Amino acid sequence: MEIKQLITFKTAAENLNFTQTAKLLNFAQSSVTAQIKALESELGNPLFERLGKRLVLTEAGRKFKIYADKMIMLNNEAKSAVSGKETTGTLIIGAQESQCTYRLPPILKEFKNQHPNVKLIFKPAHSDEKAREQLLEGLLDLAFIMDISKPANALKIEPLIQEEILMVASPDHPLLAKTEISLKDLEHETLLLTETGCSYRTVFEESFQSAGVYPLNKFEFVSIEAIKQCVIAGLGIAILPKMVVEDDIKKGSIQELAWKNFKSPIFTQIAWHKDKWMTPPFQAFIELTRKIFKGIN
Repeated sequence: MEIKQLITFKTAAENLNFTQTAKLLNFAQSSVTAQIKALESELGNPLFERLGKRLVLTEAGRKFKIYADKMIMLNNEAKSAVSGKETTGTLIIGAQESQCTYRLPPILKEFKNQHPNVKLIFKPAHSDEKAREQLLEGLLDLAFIMDISKPANALKIEPLIQEEILMVASPDHPLLAKTEISLKDLEHETLLLTETGCSYRTVFEESFQSAGVYPLNKFEFVSIEAIKQCVIAGLGIAILPKMVVEDDIKKGSIQELAWKNFKSPIFTQIAWHKDKWMTPPFQAFIELTRKIFKGIN
């Protein structure tokens, strides 16, 4: 098992296209095929299969990718240690829009100051469920998720800070006159919701079901900023993390409603696969994240 074969397998597993893999690695496609077959022969299991025109990883391939990533990272780390060069590597991080906008900038700035040769790649995680799936599939190294406490299973999940979820409306909304909002009050309101799979949306909708209340008007958005603009325009009511609307409330463009029905605490958490190889950049990013979030508390 050669490092060249492992790199070829990793590239093919991430692109799921042997032709594209050959172009990226500057190999003939026949060389890519031969390297994959040699690995499969050594491992005694197929790593890829074709479903129609699609190339997909087998179960063995998904398991092997975790170890291939570790071996490639260890190889790079060994070369860096022997050469005496600064820490290098790549971290692929998943995060939702709210985290990217309101939580991550100071972490990224400080990390790049400390580790300028480490490449950071961000991938959108529009829901907590999607982020978990991508971690399990090895498509992400780390993810920031906002969720209630759940069993971690194959993931290592570390709570960083408890988030306050607010219900907000435009400054002229009639429900602002009420001293306490009930779920029944919202039955005929237009609800502006984040995507399915968002943890606080899920908790919100479950509370309606438990109370036997079924709102008739719901709009779903990918963008939290779009939801905010619709709230400001008076198009409906939304529940959003306090960090997202805090400045808008101070400016008076959005107002908080007197709603206290959000019973399940929501936490911003950092997550990674429990079998993930803890490279120096990986460890450094986690430690810096802990430090900066500790300052927020």
